[in-house]
Amino acid sequence: MNRVTPRLLESVRHENVEKKLVPSLERRRLRTYALVLLADGILFNFGFALGSLVWEGRWAEPRAMLAAQAMLPAFYTIALYNGSYGLKGLSDWLHATRKALIALVISAGLINFVAFYTKSNEDFSRAAVTLGLLFTAIMLVAMRRAVSGLVKWRWNGRVANHLVIDDGGSSFPYPDAVIVSAAEFNLDPGSRDPFMLDRLGKLLRNQDHVVVSCPRERREDWAFLLKSAGVYGEIVSEPAHSLGAIGVHRYDDLDRTTLVVSTGPLRLRARIMKRAFDTLVAGSALFVLSPLLLVVAVLIKLEDGGPVLFVQRRLGRGNQFFDMYKFRSMRTEKLDLDGSRSTGREDDRVTRIGAFIRRTSIDELPQLINVLTGDMSIVGPRPHAIGSQANNKFFWEVDRKYWQRHCLKPGLTGLAQVRGHRGATEREKDLTDRLQSDLEYIAEWSLLRDIQIVLRTARVLSHHNAY
Repeated sequence: MNRVTPRLLESVRHENVEKKLVPSLERRRLRTYALVLLADGILFNFGFALGSLVWEGRWAEPRAMLAAQAMLPAFYTIALYNGSYGLKGLSDWLHATRKALIALVISAGLINFVAFYTKSNEDFSRAAVTLGLLFTAIMLVAMRRAVSGLVKWRWNGRVANHLVIDDGGSSFPYPDAVIVSAAEFNLDPGSRDPFMLDRLGKLLRNQDHVVVSCPRERREDWAFLLKSAGVYGEIVSEPAHSLGAIGVHRYDDLDRTTLVVSTGPLRLRARIMKRAFDTLVAGSALFVLSPLLLVVAVLIKLEDGGPVLFVQRRLGRGNQFFDMYKFRSMRTEKLDLDGSRSTGREDDRVTRIGAFIRRTSIDELPQLINVLTGDMSIVGPRPHAIGSQANNKFFWEVDRKYWQRHCLKPGLTGLAQVRGHRGATEREKDLTDRLQSDLEYIAEWSLLRDIQIVLRTARVLSHHNAY
C-alpha cells in the first residue's frame, strides 16, 4: 500500500495553490486610468474647438481654447479626488459619468467665479464656452460608456481580483470571487508554520480584496494573518474590538456585513514612489559598482574554486519564500542553507575573502538584483532565513508580531540596521530590538525616510557586529 508522506502532501498542496494563482490586474487598471486621463484632455479641447466652430465659424478659436486650457487643470484636480478615475468607474459607466459631470460642472463654476472677480469674463464668448461644455459633456459620457463596454468585452467585466477564504464560517457568495477552502489547503490561522504561511501568501498574491469567513474563535487569528500579509482584508463578523477593525463594509445585495481589518501598509501612490526609488537606486548602484562586483567575484572563485554566489531561501513580503543572493563568504562544504546557526566572530566556516566582504557588507551587494526583480526593496525589514533562531527559539516563537514585519518587501538595508541592530541573535532582545524598529518603519514609512536611511547606511557599512 502506498504511504502518503508529509513531503508528498506538501507537494500536492503546492500544486493546488499554483492552480489558484491569479494575474495582477493593477497594472491593467493603471494603464486604463492613464488612457482615460489622456482621452479626457483630448475630448476637452476637441469639445471647445467644436463649440467655437459652431458659434464663431472658426475651428479652435483662441478665446474658446483659452477657456478650455483654464478649465482643464481644475477638472483634472476635482476628478482625481472625487473618484472619477477609480475602480468602480471602470465597471459602472453611470457612476463614472456622474463623477465626471460633477467635476466638469464644478470646474466650470470655479473658472467663472475667478473670471468674474478678475473681470476677465469679456475675454470669453459665453455661447462658445457653453457649447464647448455641452459637447465636452456628451463626449465624456460617450467615452465612459465605451470604456465600460470595452472592459466587459476584453476583461469579461473583471477589474479586480476578489478572494473568499471559507474556514467554516457562514457562506459568503461574493460575485466573481475565487472561493477557496481553508481545509483543502490546510490553512490554520493559529499555526506559525512558515510553509503554511507561504501557501497563504501565494493565494493572497495579486488579490485586491480578501474576505475570510470563519468561526468566532478564529477571527482574531485570521485578522492577524491578513495584517501580516499586507492585503486589504475583511472578516465576516459583527464588530469586535479585539480584531482591531478599521471599518465596516456592508453588502446590501448579499445581506452581509464585514469588518475591515487590514488595508496594506502603503497606498498605490506610495508603492509607485517606493518602486521607482528602488529601481533608480538599484540600477544606478549596479552600474557604478560593477567593477567592484567583478573583482570580488574573481577573488571568491580564485580562493577555493567554489560558486561565487550563495543563494538562500528567505522570508519575504506576504510571508512568501524567495531566493536571496549574496556573495559566498563561507566554505562550500559548510554552507548553512537554513540559517540555523548564526555567524559568530572567528567563525571557522568563513573564508579569507569572506571575512573581508562580510566586515564591509560587500557580500550583500548581489541583493541589488533581488531589488530589480521586485523581491526586495532598497529599504525595508531585513529578510531572515527560515532556520534563524534567538536563544534557541525560532524568531516567530519569540514574538508573535514577527510575522507582521513581512507586510512590506524586505530591504537591502533598514531602520534596524542603521540603529546598529546587526550580527548574531544570541539573545531574544537581539531580535525584539530589530522587530521594534521594523514595525516602526512600516508604520511611519515615507520616501524621505528611505532616503535618510540609505544615507545613514553609508556610515555603518563597516560595523563591529558585522562578521
